[in-house]
Amino acid sequence: MPLHSDDPKSVGGYRLVDRLGTGGMGVVYRARTRSGRDVAVKVVHAQYAEDAVFRTRFRQEIEAVRRVSGAFTASVVDADPEAVRPWMATQYVPGSSLAQRIRDRGPLRDTELRRLALGLVEALREIHRAGVVHRDLKPANVLIAGDGPRVIDFGISRAAENHTLTETGQMIGTPPFMSPEQLTDARTVGPASDVFSLGSLLVYTLTGKGPFDADSPYLTAYRVIHDAPVLDEVPLALRAILEQCLAKDAADRPGLDELAEAFAAVLPEGDPEEPATVTPAADVHAVTRPGRRFRRRPVLAAAGTVGVLALALTAYLLLAPGFAESGEAKTPERSPTSRWVAPPSGWKPWQTTVYETAASGARKPLEADNGMSGSDPECVVGGDAVYCGGDGILPVRVDGRSGRTVWRADTAPADTERRLYYSSVLGVRDGIVLVHQSVSSDAPVQSPSYLLALDAGTGERRWTREVTNTELPPPLVLTGDLVLASEAGGRTATARAPRSGAARWTVEFPAGHNCEQTTTADTRLYAYCVPNTREARAQIGHALLVAVDTTDGSARRLKVPLDATLLGEYDGRVALALERAPDTSVDSGFTSFVLVDPDSGARTTVKLPELYEGRPAMAGGKVLFTESSGRVTAVSPRTGERLWRARTSLEKPGTPVHDRRTGTVYLVSSSGRIAALDESRGTLLWETLPRTAPALIGSSRQRAMLYRGALVVAVSDGTLCSLDPAHPERKPVSG
Repeated sequence: MPLHSDDPKSVGGYRLVDRLGTGGMGVVYRARTRSGRDVAVKVVHAQYAEDAVFRTRFRQEIEAVRRVSGAFTASVVDADPEAVRPWMATQYVPGSSLAQRIRDRGPLRDTELRRLALGLVEALREIHRAGVVHRDLKPANVLIAGDGPRVIDFGISRAAENHTLTETGQMIGTPPFMSPEQLTDARTVGPASDVFSLGSLLVYTLTGKGPFDADSPYLTAYRVIHDAPVLDEVPLALRAILEQCLAKDAADRPGLDELAEAFAAVLPEGDPEEPATVTPAADVHAVTRPGRRFRRRPVLAAAGTVGVLALALTAYLLLAPGFAESGEAKTPERSPTSRWVAPPSGWKPWQTTVYETAASGARKPLEADNGMSGSDPECVVGGDAVYCGGDGILPVRVDGRSGRTVWRADTAPADTERRLYYSSVLGVRDGIVLVHQSVSSDAPVQSPSYLLALDAGTGERRWTREVTNTELPPPLVLTGDLVLASEAGGRTATARAPRSGAARWTVEFPAGHNCEQTTTADTRLYAYCVPNTREARAQIGHALLVAVDTTDGSARRLKVPLDATLLGEYDGRVALALERAPDTSVDSGFTSFVLVDPDSGARTTVKLPELYEGRPAMAGGKVLFTESSGRVTAVSPRTGERLWRARTSLEKPGTPVHDRRTGTVYLVSSSGRIAALDESRGTLLWETLPRTAPALIGSSRQRAMLYRGALVVAVSDGTLCSLDPAHPERKPVSG
């Protein structure tokens, strides 16, 4: 791959020629010495260079590779772990990775398989003799050279006697190729863990699938710990050997010398171009050590590992790059900068929190109660600023270019505890920030809910209106240049001018219905209203779609199916995703789309060819189903056809956001990991590392906000940051 415009010309005296790839931790270049010799130079991403723990890991990687000198590993030529951006130069191995080889030409067979299996056994023997455990043996870390395989990337290896970086139980690796002990107790990992990884890698090499493949890294890891490997497509002779490699108990796995004998006995020698067959399984037993036979073994479930697994996978999501459908870690290239829109003049990447001291107003946030703090900030972009509220968060304005906290509104009733206070910023209109404020019913002094109109420049209150705090009718909605505010104690809502609060028109919503779901389009507001009791649902048998003309408040009520999610307008009609009733005995999920003409009430039902799970949302004329595992599926609302499916490593991603200028869809996880997908094909363009630990419980409210070519993201712990989509890896400055 060609060098990028911002790549250096040389590193450590080595002239860079082109890129070999990029991963979660660094970029690998092909470089050339002054004498003309090619080397591979790995350069750490800038954002990790100041991380002392990462530098320790990188220094450890260099020492580990230097200790290994076998014919099947790439040796270190030069390194500088103390450089501004640490780097390491290793022997350049021409050839593709095993992952690429399998993608291009399919599973390996016969002599090619023999060379790979025996070469990897030899490589692991040399690695273990040096007192090192690789810990991340996978197809992407095996290069196919003309004279045999080469094992690379010791970035997460450790000396066998050095436990300093794994004493806390931190999990490092790629779940489809990890051993059970890596997932449950990293401190117990030894050479037998690499044998397990070798078994998984060879199953993938033989079948194109891993023995524990699942739809998410969480489920994959669970299967590694608890389930028997899936070996149905593995040749019978190799099945017993690989099953033994994949034993849950490390003590039950064979040694490398045994494996070398077993593979040599069953895998053919000779010309790789000539057809050959695998030696029958009966011959395997003769080459094992006395007392050991390669045989099928029952799976022993690891007890008490669910909590450990959750913590371990949190560590994996914090450290690993994306998760590919093939089961290996994704390391996608960033798209060329020409795709993106330049951020505004004077902008720089920044990171702050919604609790940062403000320049004016309530300079400090609400006091925490017994260590409790707010969470789940809800933010909007307006002009050159970001405005946020949320659980326990006073309304706050942050400068979009610098991340500086401009003001914090002192709006909470006296002596209100943070855990009892809630504010939601609806948006900015005509220089006014519109905020919904409420106090929990647990508060010692009850307080009504209010619509607050704050001056966008100063945060000072302009006017206040008491509103109902229920979904009957919708409490507050911004529609065009008006704010629709529900009237306290009634079924009506009044549209008001944001600057003055003057009433423009009033609309009445259906009695006995909750109208929580709303969406707007041009001069219309749509509310999805369902009967508010189970008995009423059964008796009435349908929901109502209320279509409000926002120019005068006139409304139509249209009958629509129950158990639907309101998506928005599509091709002049209102789109709903119909869900299988939650009280049925079959699996839940979305079964069809319903398109409703808002003028005539005519309905078109589009049956979906498969059951879709997750949360649906309209983005770029497509319906995107986003699952908690990070999988995203794009479906046509007109035909129900699946357009693409993508896998990300995001946990609990929020609502997708579509940038029509760049043709990009953005997703944000509860930990602040951001993914960019190509809108038309679903290609993963890039992912970032997290900014905090994933939320164990959350509402998935986090979403990206578009700010003049830059992105702004609010994370569940109150972190607020802005980045350039063309350079998401650049380190932010403090706001």
